[in-house]
Amino acid sequence: MTYKKIVVLTGAGMSAESGLRTFRDANGLWEGHDVMEVASPEGFARNPELVLDLILEILRFVLVEQVLGMLLCRLVVERKVM
Repeated sequence: MTYKKIVVLTGAGMSAESGLRTFRDANGLWEGHDVMEVASPEGFARNPELVLDLILEILRFVLVEQVLGMLLCRLVVERKVM
């Protein structure tokens, strides 16, 4: 049997074990933020700069840390599968 693609679904536990920040852990992406102040229309109306700063931090996290992790996993899988 030959597979052309593989999909891996993980949760925050894998990120934490890999040293990546999660959203809710100590020192996580939400740390120090009241969720209603950064994830609601009312919070955005009161302080758009705070909300946008957190959104940019999350985007940096996703684009840099998560994507690099996924690429590393892909390389490992390709070496073991091929």
